[in-house]
Amino acid sequence: MKPKPKIYRLWEAIPGFFAWMVILFPIWGAYLVPKAVAYFVISFLVYWLYQSFKSSYLAVFGYFKIKADKKRDWLESFKEDFRANWLHYADINHVIIISSYKELNDVIEMAFGSLAAQVDIDLKKLHVVLAQEARAGQENNQKTVDYFLSNYKDTFGSLTFTEHPANLPGETPGKHTNEAWAAKYFKKEFITTNPRSLKKFSINHLTLTSCDVDTIFHPKYFSALTYRFASNPNRYVRFWQSPIFWHHNINDVPGPIRIIGTMGNVIHIANIQEPDGLFFNYSCYSSSYKLIDLAGYWDPDMIPEDWHIFLQAFFASGGKALVEPIFLPTIVDAPEGKTYWLALKNRYNQCLRHAWGAIDIPYTIEQARIHTEIPLITRVLRIFKIIQTHLIWSSNWFVLTLGTSLPVILNPHFFQTAIGYNLPRISNLILTICLIPLFILIILDWKLRPVSQKKGFKVFIKNLLQWPFFPIATLTMSVLPGLHSHTRLLFGKKLEYKTTVKKASV
Repeated sequence: MKPKPKIYRLWEAIPGFFAWMVILFPIWGAYLVPKAVAYFVISFLVYWLYQSFKSSYLAVFGYFKIKADKKRDWLESFKEDFRANWLHYADINHVIIISSYKELNDVIEMAFGSLAAQVDIDLKKLHVVLAQEARAGQENNQKTVDYFLSNYKDTFGSLTFTEHPANLPGETPGKHTNEAWAAKYFKKEFITTNPRSLKKFSINHLTLTSCDVDTIFHPKYFSALTYRFASNPNRYVRFWQSPIFWHHNINDVPGPIRIIGTMGNVIHIANIQEPDGLFFNYSCYSSSYKLIDLAGYWDPDMIPEDWHIFLQAFFASGGKALVEPIFLPTIVDAPEGKTYWLALKNRYNQCLRHAWGAIDIPYTIEQARIHTEIPLITRVLRIFKIIQTHLIWSSNWFVLTLGTSLPVILNPHFFQTAIGYNLPRISNLILTICLIPLFILIILDWKLRPVSQKKGFKVFIKNLLQWPFFPIATLTMSVLPGLHSHTRLLFGKKLEYKTTVKKASV
């Protein structure tokens, strides 16, 4: 690992510095430049209105795509649509890396069971790697190996167990280093660059899927991935992303977590359809093995690995890497805990870790400076997207709530002006209109939930009565941990990786 340039510290401070500038602007600006504050708040509200309706429109559009893709016979489509420039069905195989650290076998079973339940595809095309950590202990790991060997030894094309050594130089513990070790091991043991070899796989014919132990793939996910990989002429510079839903245990978690999950579930459908094509892969995703190999696998010191592996691939491919959607939902667990408050703490820490992805800002800026072969506008848009995402993450709540009222409260004289008098009224009108796309997202999430998560009048009432707490939930479970993470970056403090607690499937 090369030492990072000193200017990294300046770029690391961007999200925290500008977040606090935005948050504090309505306070000091109320005295010095109240009109500027008012126009800034109104402009942000108009932007928020646009984003809200855009998200709801794309979510509705995505909902019907999901319905269609669930019904589609992907194997039959492959046969009917096959073209000369496609890869042959018989040649394609899929490697799935499941990262685990001390999880119970019943939890890991969620991922294994969903892989064994795949349809419209020969299960021998699936090659499962259970990536464990040596620091979990030999006894713990061996019990897991014994369990899954006894239950899935002959189910897939191959079943591999890896053990990532602890305390390797230059590494931070986490999913990123574990799956990098597993992927490199699989390449060494099973992949060749010799197209004539019959004992090993060609890297040109492999996809690589990264997932957690609680991942429940849609039964048609890998048949759809086979189709997408085979048919895409740019297959070697592509990621594939399905919408991630917290639907497995959504009714078992505290209300604030359920609210965040409901919003995130449907917004993910919108995000993977962004017309600008700038969205990133996240959580559970697939790519060509060749692209991950080109990128050098997951960086050993980058905890938020999902966006970062895309950026690695983006710059390694000369800006050609993109993410394309697969409209088949992937189900995961919402954060849980032994008690109500421990569940909230686990969700807070999960969001804190996700927001730590702002560490990608200095990486993106520096790589964009180096890779001049990529068009300037392409590099600038990537930088803009990642800064925009993190800045809005940690500051939007304060602008939408306090920013609309603080200027006139702190400066009564400003209230006497036309813009000061109308600021709260304009703000309330825009925020009221924003309730329309909010209702659409709530309804879509309910329609997409499994039947088991919608049964009973009590469940319906519980999900209905949670929404008055929406502002508090977004503040505590999303905005504050995001601001916490960005502020730690601002002051140069590091983050320790904490695994999100997962319970066994019932």
